[in-house]
Amino acid sequence: MTDDRLALAFLGTFESLRMGPTFARGRRDERAGHVRQLTISGSLVVALVRGPEDPTAFRSRIAVRSFGASEWARVERDLVAEARFAAGLLAGRMPAGIGEVFAAAGLSLVPLSLDEVAMDCTCERWPMPCVHLAATCYALARSFEEDPFGVFAWRGRHRDELLLHLRELRASVALDAHEAARSAARPAPGAGLPDLSDVSGSSGSGKEWFEEFWGGEPAPPAAVDGRPGAVTRPDALLDQLDPPPLSHDGRPVADLLRPAYLAMPEE
Repeated sequence: MTDDRLALAFLGTFESLRMGPTFARGRRDERAGHVRQLTISGSLVVALVRGPEDPTAFRSRIAVRSFGASEWARVERDLVAEARFAAGLLAGRMPAGIGEVFAAAGLSLVPLSLDEVAMDCTCERWPMPCVHLAATCYALARSFEEDPFGVFAWRGRHRDELLLHLRELRASVALDAHEAARSAARPAPGAGLPDLSDVSGSSGSGKEWFEEFWGGEPAPPAAVDGRPGAVTRPDALLDQLDPPPLSHDGRPVADLLRPAYLAMPEE
């Protein structure tokens, strides 16, 4: 529902009263500028109207029910779920089809019947709505055409608050999507590692597995002389222990210590 269709739908609710002469005069008065003020505060619209035959200005009021916080929260989530709605509103436009989002939540931006509307005027003329209220209806419809966010304010959500919620929701959705993408790209624990339980099984010898996984020959084991722990290479200890996470001038500590170990006399 665009802003012009919104205004027409709103006027249709009141023009269905079949009060042709009253609304025809109200339209003329509004076009002539007799609606001096019109404000939307919460769920209440207030206007001061002084027609050409009025001795003073009369105050006309039209009220509808504001949507509750939970209702607005659902609508805002639905608006963000479809990018074009949030993008249009953040750009200051009333996107086509937005009425369907409210309808899906069991709501309507404009009142669908007069049972949803409360009206009064200080002129106290009967029947209601009077010509001042009719002029106020046309002034309100015009304001919806000029600023589509007015209808949201009439239902309890002002422009700044609505846009703030939409931006926060869009940022939250984008963050969730980013985290989901990172989780999907992150390998599962143990993925890509070899099955060590079958190194020497039927799939081949340990040497074959080493060449397949690491792409090279395994280093020859240090020769032993029969005594437990005895080795013929003094620097073999550096290869048996995990290298410490230290370096000097870009060289690992193990490389710096190796000449010293090789210089040690054999026992």
